[in-house]
Amino acid sequence: MSPHAPDEPLTIGEMTRRTGVAASALHFYETLGLIASTRTPGNQRRYARHMLRRVSLISVAKRLGIPLTDVQEAFSSVPLDRTPSHEDWQRSSRAWKRQLEERRRSIERLEHELTGCIGCGCLSFDHCKFANP
Repeated sequence: MSPHAPDEPLTIGEMTRRTGVAASALHFYETLGLIASTRTPGNQRRYARHMLRRVSLISVAKRLGIPLTDVQEAFSSVPLDRTPSHEDWQRSSRAWKRQLEERRRSIERLEHELTGCIGCGCLSFDHCKFANP
């Protein structure tokens, strides 16, 4: 049984323990508007539990090399001030999926061009399709 009520906010220590993300990174994400916190009368940060999902998704994006600006765009329609609904996350997910699919296609094109470039043995940058699109 959890020692906390489901709606009880988390301390920064609990957030770092549960997400594996450093407190300094949480502060940074907060300055970017990716996550939000409230303050206690003693000026300590408290995070709503729904921030755990946001932080986890940010961590996954970072591992995949996705820029935080892309994460900001993906999260732009997901509310910070309340627990996002299923539809909030679905809307964000659809938009992000389109971005990720385009990124995948770009990487596949680059891989194909590199394979062709390396395989052709072309030594002329003047005529190389890769060097001169």
